[in-house]
Amino acid sequence: MSTPTILVVEDDENIAEPLVFGLKSESFRVLHGADGVTGLALARAEKPDVVLLDVMLPGMDGFAVCRTLRAESAVPILMLTARGQEMERVMGLELGADGYILKPFSFRELLARVRAALRRRQLDQPDGASATGRITVGGLVVDREARQVWRDGRLVECTQREYDLLLALIERPAVAQQRQALLDRVWGEDWVGDTRTLDVHIRWLREKIEADPSAPVYIQTVRGFGYRFGGSDNAPQG
Repeated sequence: MSTPTILVVEDDENIAEPLVFGLKSESFRVLHGADGVTGLALARAEKPDVVLLDVMLPGMDGFAVCRTLRAESAVPILMLTARGQEMERVMGLELGADGYILKPFSFRELLARVRAALRRRQLDQPDGASATGRITVGGLVVDREARQVWRDGRLVECTQREYDLLLALIERPAVAQQRQALLDRVWGEDWVGDTRTLDVHIRWLREKIEADPSAPVYIQTVRGFGYRFGGSDNAPQG
């Protein structure tokens, strides 16, 4: 297995320098961008395995970097945010970040989060043991061999996480699945982050596969419990 590459996008040298040094001492390949434009360019050119992304960056802020990068890649993004700035964390999750780390943070905590993200990324990679075949529900088709989703004959562009979440739901039709069970399966039992990321991904999936995301037919909410996958014959539930 090749050495994982970690991209640190942080303009504060008092944070960036010891962080880069510590990650290198753990045998990671580490890249550093001191502003958003440089960080995005490094992400595109080097294809890192994890991105540590500060929110407050000169020029192009962390939110803009996150939004752009998420549209192009499924790389895990952990945002570095100031303690108490809840709106920053929520916005980051809405834009596709996989989690956040509060400043000031301990290096040991950050290292654990990075390693958890790397383990999850490895599990996300398709292999020969994956289930094959197609699942068809109404106008929705999930091709497990190609890891593709089709709606009414048109290809739906899904991230790895969105695909895995849809597969977890569609493989158990009409079964109510607990939120934590879905997080454990799709993000991994060792994943550490805000549980609201599940709701964000559910919303994204609904926007892609539902005729009316505000009255979903396929991905139905089980209030106070979690979600279940319905079918085209089910009454819409939200």
